[in-house]
Amino acid sequence: MPSFEVLDQDGHPVKSEDFIGKGRKTIVYFYPKDNTSGCTAEACSFRDHYSELTAAGYNVVGVSKDSTTSHLGFRAKFGLPFRLLSDTSMQMLQDFGAWGEKKMYGRTMMGTLRRTFIFDENGILERIIEKVDTKNAVAQILEV
Repeated sequence: MPSFEVLDQDGHPVKSEDFIGKGRKTIVYFYPKDNTSGCTAEACSFRDHYSELTAAGYNVVGVSKDSTTSHLGFRAKFGLPFRLLSDTSMQMLQDFGAWGEKKMYGRTMMGTLRRTFIFDENGILERIIEKVDTKNAVAQILEV
């Protein structure tokens, strides 16, 4: 797992070391923006299947470049039981390879690439999901 230190929705620091060697796998999912249709669908997929994920031994964290204040509201509005990390510097996005060129409405631009990274208990990358189905994000993880 790439090294990082960012703030969660409550302004608490979160480090990559918080997830390594703790006996649980970690899902780090990157999404473009709080309160947009696709990002809400993806977050709600994780919310609706959160107990299945935790029972299967996973931690879950969502990451975007939105502010901690935005994350706090998004988390409360949709009852998200997991932490949202604020990467306003976009360093974590870049280090994970979740920032890059993308096409929207026929235009090419730089932005957050919707990707899900799955790490084992020791922080070793097991899998990357690059074509995330926002409404079925958890099914993509658990179907393997």
